[in-house]
Parts: sequence; structure tokens; C-alpha cells
Amino acid sequence: MKAGPTRAFPIRPVLIVSTSVSRYFVPTMLVAMVPVSSLSAQSDSTRADSTRRPPAALTTVRVTAQRRDEAAQRVGIAVTPLTATQLAERGVQGPFDLQRVTPGLEVEPAFGSGQPQYRLRGLGFSDYATNNSSTVGVYADDAALPFPVQTQGLLFDLDRVEVLRGPQGTLYGRNSTGGAINFVSRRPTAAHHRGVQADIGTFGAVNAEGFVSGKLASRLLGRLSAATQQGGAWQHDRVNDRSLGARDHSAVRGQLDWRPHDRLSVLFIGNAFRDHSDGQGLALFAPLATRGGEGPTIPADGDRRATGWGLRPAFARLIGVDSTQGPGRRNTGTSGSIQLRHVGQRMLFTSITSYARLDRHEIGDWDASASAESDEAFRTRIGVASQEFRLTSTTGGAFEWQGGVYAAHERLDDRFYSDFTNVPGLAAPALTQYGQRADAAAVFAQAGYAFTPEWRVVGGLRLEYESRKLEGLTTGFIDPVVVFVPPTDGAFTTRLPSGKLALEYRPTATALTYLSFDRGIKSGGFTAYNTTNPAQLANFAPEIVNAVELGAKVDVGTRMRVNAALYHYDYRDQQVLSTVYDQVSRGPIGRIANAPRSRIHGAEVEWLWQITPQLDVQQYWAVRAGRYQEFTTVDAQASIAAGREVTRDFAGTWLNIPRHSLGGAATYAFNAARLSWRAQASYSYRDQQEASRLIFSPEYDVAPYALVNGSITAQRAGSPWSVQLFGRNLADRRYELTRNFFINARVTAIGQPATAGIRVRYER
Repeated sequence: MKAGPTRAFPIRPVLIVSTSVSRYFVPTMLVAMVPVSSLSAQSDSTRADSTRRPPAALTTVRVTAQRRDEAAQRVGIAVTPLTATQLAERGVQGPFDLQRVTPGLEVEPAFGSGQPQYRLRGLGFSDYATNNSSTVGVYADDAALPFPVQTQGLLFDLDRVEVLRGPQGTLYGRNSTGGAINFVSRRPTAAHHRGVQADIGTFGAVNAEGFVSGKLASRLLGRLSAATQQGGAWQHDRVNDRSLGARDHSAVRGQLDWRPHDRLSVLFIGNAFRDHSDGQGLALFAPLATRGGEGPTIPADGDRRATGWGLRPAFARLIGVDSTQGPGRRNTGTSGSIQLRHVGQRMLFTSITSYARLDRHEIGDWDASASAESDEAFRTRIGVASQEFRLTSTTGGAFEWQGGVYAAHERLDDRFYSDFTNVPGLAAPALTQYGQRADAAAVFAQAGYAFTPEWRVVGGLRLEYESRKLEGLTTGFIDPVVVFVPPTDGAFTTRLPSGKLALEYRPTATALTYLSFDRGIKSGGFTAYNTTNPAQLANFAPEIVNAVELGAKVDVGTRMRVNAALYHYDYRDQQVLSTVYDQVSRGPIGRIANAPRSRIHGAEVEWLWQITPQLDVQQYWAVRAGRYQEFTTVDAQASIAAGREVTRDFAGTWLNIPRHSLGGAATYAFNAARLSWRAQASYSYRDQQEASRLIFSPEYDVAPYALVNGSITAQRAGSPWSVQLFGRNLADRRYELTRNFFINARVTAIGQPATAGIRVRYER
């Protein structure tokens, strides 16, 4: 094994002072910590009041991170619960915004698309194809959404979002190495409850949502909620000034809570959405010489709102759209679940049956120009069905346990079109099409035993079997027809154990420390890109993470809360986006490979200080770093220079993980002019995102940036009405989300400029 660099891992404490104006700038009062609880957490049994003063003591937040209802501060894992109030005040409108309020989380758009790519504590990988599962498991009301493209929906009528950091290898429906995100909806209520809110903002953005909840019969409760996002086109075509970025996204959720008798409840949840939104246009950070230098050269974009796109009429007809169509999507989806719970004398029986379907029609212009260098269209159909049975002890006492079985079936059919007509040597549109099927079954159990009032041991084990099949993958040119890879099948099975072992110490009722070992598994898969190289089609293996974590959760008095964690990950067969050399395009194209060994370690701190009953400050800080221990693969930049495939030993190379991320908020509640007011200022900072040296040169590094948001809400005492003014990216910071290249276009996804708006809310 090649020795790595002699420098130590760059994990170090960061102290920030207001007189230091650097890339770590942040107000003086903010040290390192996270929004671990909501000071205004509310239930549907009480009327929401966003301006209500915080309580005198720290609020207890309940979570289901370990599949049982527990106080977050009593759970021996790193979990950040975000309430509906926090999400609204911090400007969280979709999955991409979660990274602004959670330590160690990054969510990036694949080539500016609506497909999120999740990374937690440095665990994640880039993949613009549709068919592979995420390193971070995502769940909606306990139902797994295994494909990242399924998770791009609206966030509305939520009770909370729980972000679990670290491998989830025992209790969750699908194994994951990075962590899990669980979106939990607000439930039907016995009392009649209703609400609506609407806001208008910069660039003509209009958002609205509402709900109604109450008793439908003596033992039947119901809830209906809906939301829509419209407008907001903030980009423009650099040539003819057409607008881009308008949202046209609507969703509805219906719930029925049936209680046939006191010990049995059945919850029906149905969801549907329609997303006809524009995509994000990419910008050129370097000039683009079209047609291999024979066409006009498009300068790099200096205007942060500028982009470009265009479809050849023949390609537009091929994919079934108008030639004036810009980047965007025409997606629809439905999902449903039945959650049955029966409370016995000593245990709770839970059954969760779910099904989700997605029909995806998405267009991307990856060359950011009207030239047909890389215009892309996805036509995808996904269906996922799952069944889970659990038994959970309810007697309390020193010994607690739960166990169950899980089964799932996934099917995906995909057609991926690319127009390379203006690229010398290609001069034709390409098509990759395939099917994929997966079946998984697992049995799991976890137990905890308190052998003294202070000490508790926890152990869990999961045995999982998975079968994954690739069906008929073929790729080639369409006109003229040239088949590079004839229909190819592939299959593999996985039988790997995962689990948990932890020791917890509770010296007082308000303090918890834990030392845990977790083993997590992420499914293997297939690379499904356009290719002329059959080596690209070999499956990549599952990845395994063995994680050791030392954590503490402490309430200091009644006004301060501090959570902290140190962790070390031993990574085996890490799934990494590498390349193979393509003989037709004479350049590297993506292939997911396995790095035999790598390591990551880091630290996180979350802090909440309720300075007075009116003022509270929340803060988080995360730092992490990692490097490959063993990994020989293609060096993309060297291959481009040599005109052939060149491999290199990358042992000792640092992983492309942002080293530091910071964030926090200060909230102040006061009375003035016979109104109750609630003002909040929040910020988030992400360190430099170094591009993967397997593929990119340093010019693809994404610079560090900090964003500041704010809001102020007014409400008359006892009134169901409230009004809020809000602003995002108030400093109007120009920042980039990603940098990438495709063929010879060097592109970036630019973050949205400053926006502001007004929101009116009614809830009774």
C-alpha cells in the first residue's frame, strides 16, 4: 500500500472572531453548534402561533429515529430533528435546502437537474444516472424512497424532518452507509383544524399551501393537505433573453386514521404530485468552442443569471417535445401506504405496506448553449413496493427490544437520449436504454439493557439478501444506427450482515454519553451511461462502512443544550465515480468503481442557548476529512492529455469533501404596537468543495461561500392570522453549487441571487 502524505488530517477547531474577515467569517456570538430542537414546537392539538415566546425551559423534542417514540436527547445517535416552524423560518422549501440547517449534509443537483445527490459526513457519490440507490437513505412517513430522483418533491404540511448521521444498518428499511432522512407528515387530529398560507416573492414566485383536519366519524379521523409553487424564473437566455427557472409544482396528500378499537389503529396515506417546472440552466465558467472549434466560440458567462440552451428540431421530435423547450421536467408521481399498529399487553405490532410510482420526463442542456454538444433527455418509469413487520416491546423497564422483517421489490425502465450532433466524430444522437429489477429481504433485531440506572448496552443485527438485475442495456447512435453495446444483461446478489453495538452512560437525567460501533451496507449496482466501452457495464460491489462514534448530549441547566460527536469511518469498497476511456468521443466517460479501502473521520458540535425567554441562539459546526488507502483507477486528466486510458495509484489522495460547514440562527421575540413579533437571522457556510482528482483539475474546485437569510413575523394576540417578511441570500452572494464538464463544455450551476417576499398565514 502506498504511503499517504505526511501532513495530518486537517481536522482542527475553528474559533471565529468578528474582527477576522476571512473565508470563515461569521458573527462573534456564534460558536460551533446546531438547531437541535425547536423552541416553538407545536402539535396539531394547539393553534399554531409563529410569534409565541419561547418557553422558560428547553423544549423536549420527540423523534422516532430508532423506530420508537423517544426524546431526541435520550437517543444515543447523532440526530437533528427539524420542526415545521424551524423549516419555515429557515427558508427550507425542498430537499436541496436541508444542507443549510444540518451539520455535515450536502445536497447537490446533478447537472442542474431536479435529482438530488446526498452526502452526509463525506459519504456520498455523484451519479447523474437514475438507477442507483443513494448513500443516504430517504424515507417519507417510514416508507423508503431508494432512488434519489424520487425525493425531489415539495416539503409541505410536515410535523418534522429527522436527519440521522452515521450508518443505519439495523432498523431502517434499506441499509445505508451515510445516514437517513425521514420526512414525517402532520397527522389527522380529533379537533377540527384548518390552515392556509400564501406568499409572493422576487421574480414573480407564488407559493401556497393549506390543510383541513378533523373527525369524520366516531372512530375515523381525516386530513387533506395540498401545496403549489409557481413562477420564480430568475435566469435568462444569454442570446434572446428568454426566462428560465419558473416552478410549476403541485402536490396533494390525504390521510385517514381509523381506530376500530382502542388497541388498533390503521393509517392510510396517499400522495400525488405533478412537476412541470423549469430546470436550472448551467453557466459556462470557461469559453466554449462549439463544433470542436469550427463553430463560434461562446464566451464564459459573467452575468450570474445568464445561461443558454437549444434543441435541434429533429432531436426535439425524437424525444416528443417542442424545439423551443428549455431545460425542465414533466414528472408525475403517486404513492400510498397503510400503517397498521396493534398494542398488545407487552408489545406493539406494526405493519407498513407501501408503494410509490414515478414517471419522469426531464430535459437537460449540459453544454449550456444552443449548439448540440450535449442535450439530454430522460424517460424513466419507477415502481417500488415494500412490506415491513415489526414487534416492539412496550413494558419499559431495564430491557427494551424490537425486531422484524422487511421485503421490497423495485423496477425501473429508463431511456436516456443524448444529442451530440455538433461534436466532431459523433455527429449523431445517442440512446441508452435498459431495465433494472431488484428484490430485497431482511430480518433484523435490536435490544437495549440497562444493567444499572446509569449504564446501558445496545446491540443489533441485520441480515439482508438482495438480488439486482440489469436487463437489456444497449447503447449506440440512433441516426444512422450504430450499436456500440448490444443488449446486455447483468446480475449479482448480496448477502452481508450489518449491525450495531453501543454503550451508553447517563450520569444525570439531562446528560447522555455513548460509544458506538455501527456497520452499514449500501447496495451495489450498474453504471448506465452512454458508452462504447463494455468494461463500463461491469457491476460495482456494495460498499461497507465500519463506524466508531463517541458522542455526548447535555442540557446545561434549563437554557443551554450541547450535542457533540467524534467519529471514524473505515470504508471498504467505497463507491466512487471514476471513468473509462471512450474511443468514439476520445475522452473519459463516467463509470462507478470501488475503492478497496479509504477512511474518513470528523467531529460535529450542535449548540442551543436560550439566553432569555425572548432570545435564543442556535449554532452548528462540522469538520471532516478523508483519503483513499488503496485505489488504482483511471486518471481522467492524464488520459485526455495522452489520448488513451492512463491509470494511476490514488492511495493517499484526499477525498473531495468540504472540510468545514457552519450554520446557525438567532431568534428574538418581542411585543410592540399591540402585536407579537418574532425576528430571525440565520446563516450557513460551506467550505471549499475540492473536485475529485480522479476526474477533475483544480479549476473545477467550488469556492467557499456563506449565505444569510432573515425573517420577521407579526401576529396579534389571539388572532389566527400572521404576516411574515422574509429574505434569502440577503447579501446577494454570488456562489456556485457544482462544477463539471461534458464533452468540451465546462459548466457550473450558479446559486440563486437575493430574493425576498411576504407570507400571509391563517391557522385555527
